[in-house]
Amino acid sequence: MQVTQTSLAGVLILEPRRFGDSRGFFSESWNRKTLREAGVELPEFVQDNHSMSSTVGTLRGLHFQSPPHAQGKLVRCGRGRLFDVAVDIRK
Repeated sequence: MQVTQTSLAGVLILEPRRFGDSRGFFSESWNRKTLREAGVELPEFVQDNHSMSSTVGTLRGLHFQSPPHAQGKLVRCGRGRLFDVAVDIRK
């Protein structure tokens, strides 16, 4: 897995490897051990959601959560493209 740091502390770009053959491909999108070995220690992964937007330009939101209810977020795009925005509201 390729792990890229961004200019915003705590926001990473994770690019999983794809293994393809005549049937399609396989990709591991999350592996705690692999990420730890890359020096990435992430919050507990507690929930996985999947949504599909049928209209171009659809806006969706991920909302701020304060401790003890804070969660790490994993955003991925299965097809097409997305524009993801992270805002740092820390003091």
